[in-house]
Amino acid sequence: VSTSHLQLAAFALGTVGWILCTVSMGIVEWRVWNVDNTTIISSGIAWVGIWKVCFISYLHVSPGYREQFCHKFSAYDSFIPHEIYAAQGLLLIAMFMGLLGLAATVFALRNVYTGITHKTLIAPFFLVGGFFYVFAGLSVLIPVSWNFYSVTHNQSIAFPPPYYMPSSPAAQEAGAAIPIGIVAVILLLLSGMFSLSYRFPMRANAIMK
Repeated sequence: VSTSHLQLAAFALGTVGWILCTVSMGIVEWRVWNVDNTTIISSGIAWVGIWKVCFISYLHVSPGYREQFCHKFSAYDSFIPHEIYAAQGLLLIAMFMGLLGLAATVFALRNVYTGITHKTLIAPFFLVGGFFYVFAGLSVLIPVSWNFYSVTHNQSIAFPPPYYMPSSPAAQEAGAAIPIGIVAVILLLLSGMFSLSYRFPMRANAIMK
């Protein structure tokens, strides 16, 4: 038990990182667009996420919506930029890899704290969990960095007319999903480093022999 404190911390950090990864994937505030024309986008601000685009409107722009109008992206939409497509796939992979990392770490910690001293039931699972954490962190890092690059360069998106969105914003800034994703990356990579640093105690190894 005394040799697995870092791995216990890895589980805690990995859990928080996985939750933040899931949160960043679900919220729409990836790219915040400031628009000049407020005829429909009444607040002058639109939120571009990886699954949909939303804005506040005081006009009745769609049945079933009062003030917030959202339009979900379709897999057949050709206007969606590559960084959004990449974010959709990579964040789903990150969520799955992070869950596998948590499962492997829980199994190893369970063996440690229940007194199971078989090396094959502890060390390999910590290592596997560490690789899953690192892979999940990198899978979040790529879309977060790519979309942040698009924001800083004020890149446009050619939305079709039904979206009621201009093709280019007057200005844009990073939404809440990007800093949340950055924190998730840091926590997942730290979890991976802590898990991969596990060394099976020599004394226990000698007892087994």
